[in-house]
Amino acid sequence: MLERLFPKNEHVIERALRVLLGLALLALVFTGPKTPWGLLGILPLVTGLVGSCPLYTVLGIKTCRS
Repeated sequence: MLERLFPKNEHVIERALRVLLGLALLALVFTGPKTPWGLLGILPLVTGLVGSCPLYTVLGIKTCRS
């Protein structure tokens, strides 16, 4: 059931980059300019950990192999 809602559509390298980007953006909340805009890092972090991008699902994009 969850596979239909969140299909795997991200390549492993893309997932790793999303996690790193998410962590870097979240770090801005605690260090650097300390801006709440760093909370946007939650989105790439979660999609990287789950392996599914909702926008990719809507657009029919799949960067991983079947």
